[in-house]
Amino acid sequence: METSPVSLNQLATTSKQFVGRLATIGENRLELVAVGIQEERERILHAFLLALGVAAFGLLAGVTLTAGIVVCLWPWSPVAVLFSLTALYAAAGIYLHHRLTGLLRDWQKLSVSLDQLRKDRDCLEKILA
Repeated sequence: METSPVSLNQLATTSKQFVGRLATIGENRLELVAVGIQEERERILHAFLLALGVAAFGLLAGVTLTAGIVVCLWPWSPVAVLFSLTALYAAAGIYLHHRLTGLLRDWQKLSVSLDQLRKDRDCLEKILA
């Protein structure tokens, strides 16, 4: 049996269009991922700079407050003042550690890009089925 040249030409044209559309979708998704990576990088840098500022000024405030408390309560009991401040700072450190680990555990990386890629895969499976 011979196949007609028209159907082979149509098949070739359709295949080229399909591959072209698939390449366009892939290019768009790569651009989406690149934009997502850039946004994440900027958010991390911004968060780092804010955290650095908070840490610096928090340290200055803590040192000043500690010096004031120690000066005021030194005549009463030097050891009790130092142990109380140590316990207070340890509790604050433990609390902040728990907050940081919770934040890192719940952090979602490029969730929008991954959702879009899943939708594309589902759509492609529906088309090919």
